[in-house]
Amino acid sequence: MTRKQKRLTVILGGMSFIMVAVLLVMFAFSQSVAYFFMPADLAKTDVQPGTRIRLGGLVAEGSVKRGQGSTVSFTVTDGTGNVPVTYTGILPDLFREGQGVVTEGAFDVSHKFVADSVLAKHDEKYMPKEVADRLKKDGVWEDGSGKGMAQGTNKADGQGVIKQ
Repeated sequence: MTRKQKRLTVILGGMSFIMVAVLLVMFAFSQSVAYFFMPADLAKTDVQPGTRIRLGGLVAEGSVKRGQGSTVSFTVTDGTGNVPVTYTGILPDLFREGQGVVTEGAFDVSHKFVADSVLAKHDEKYMPKEVADRLKKDGVWEDGSGKGMAQGTNKADGQGVIKQ
């Protein structure tokens, strides 16, 4: 084998190794991707049972119901659509009605959303960016900044509120 053939063999071997590594990484990412939806998006999209998604919005007022053990059911809303959610586990301390939430899980065969993780805002000024942007765009959420304040905004505490 000449030097040129050896060099070509090493280059081709290295390129094939890199291709295999890239394909494995792409496969791993495709298995762990969870698409983000708002309740109104789900009315327009057919999400198959078992497909992992992230569902974001606000916890609807009066919707939190405690079941047996650590099972909790609540409704996620964006002002347009509502999605009932069931979660078994310990909820974040800051989880409450009227606050931003992102749940991750899947619809079961009876088209009920079963969450396996629930993320709640961590202070008064934070809401998950995707949720806040979509709610502001839809005119449902106000951030308390004084710009385009909704009727009923509590100016004293500066927290955003849902438009009625």
